[in-house]
Amino acid sequence: MSHAEGQAAVTGGTRANVLRLSGPCERWARDADFIREILDLVGDKWSMLVIGALADGDARYSDLDTEIPAISRRMLTLTLKRLERSGLVDRTAYAEVPPRVVYSLTGLGASLLSAVEHLAAWSSDHHTEIRHHQDTYDTSTTHSGRLA
Repeated sequence: MSHAEGQAAVTGGTRANVLRLSGPCERWARDADFIREILDLVGDKWSMLVIGALADGDARYSDLDTEIPAISRRMLTLTLKRLERSGLVDRTAYAEVPPRVVYSLTGLGASLLSAVEHLAAWSSDHHTEIRHHQDTYDTSTTHSGRLA
C-alpha cells in the first residue's frame, strides 16, 4: 500500500484508493460493495437453511421454525425479512382467522437455489478432507500454544 493509500485509509478517505481487486473479481470492481452485501446475505447460514427449506415449496412460519434446527424465532423473522427485501422470498398473508402467512421462493430465489445446492454438494463431497485438515490444525495449534 502506498503512503497516499495508507493515509486515505487512516483519515477515512475514499476506499477506492485502498481497495485493489485483481483476478476474477476485477471485472466486478464497480459493484464490489453490492456483491459483498449480497454474498453476506446469501452466505449466511440461516439464509441458506431458509432457502433450502423452501426448496420443496411454500411453508408457513411455524413449519420453517420446526424444520430449521436451532434457529431462534427472532433470527428466523430477521432472515425472512432480509430475503424478502432482496426479492428472494415472497410473503403472502391470508385474511383468515387465525391469520395465515405463507413464505415461498421467488423466481430469483429459486435461481439461487441451484448455487446453494452446488455449495452443499461440494461441502458434502469434501467433508472428510476438510475435517482432516481442521483436526490436524487444531491438534498442531493446541500443542504449539499458537494463538494467532
